[in-house]
Amino acid sequence: MFSSAHTKGTVMEKKAVLSALSALSQETRLDIFRLLVQAGPEGRAAGAISETLGVSPATLSFHLTQLTHAGLIAQRREGRSLIYSTDFDRMNGLVGFLVENCCGRSANPAARAPICAPAPEPANGPAEAGDGTTPLPRCGC
Repeated sequence: MFSSAHTKGTVMEKKAVLSALSALSQETRLDIFRLLVQAGPEGRAAGAISETLGVSPATLSFHLTQLTHAGLIAQRREGRSLIYSTDFDRMNGLVGFLVENCCGRSANPAARAPICAPAPEPANGPAEAGDGTTPLPRCGC
């Protein structure tokens, strides 16, 4: 029987966890994933990811495909652009699987809160830290 982590009614099985961890075990894919987590649900265009990380479009396409097949990111089309974003439910399932029963916590999925829930951006722009130069985290972690 597979161990599992529950997140919003879904079960993440070992095979899916291993696929996600395998996808994240490569440096460029880990950088892409972390960039998309920071971008929140809005995601980022493929061109912007390529430019930010200094990765050629062909190489980026390969890595985005790997992350998509692992279920960690989603792709959508906006006009002529492909926008990629983190699947936060899947990410929470992965982290939940890794920390299931941590510190003696209940294995009951109803007793657990989401690990990371993207916080909506205020209407007047991103929140700033006390010094006005450092953005605050965009998720409810």
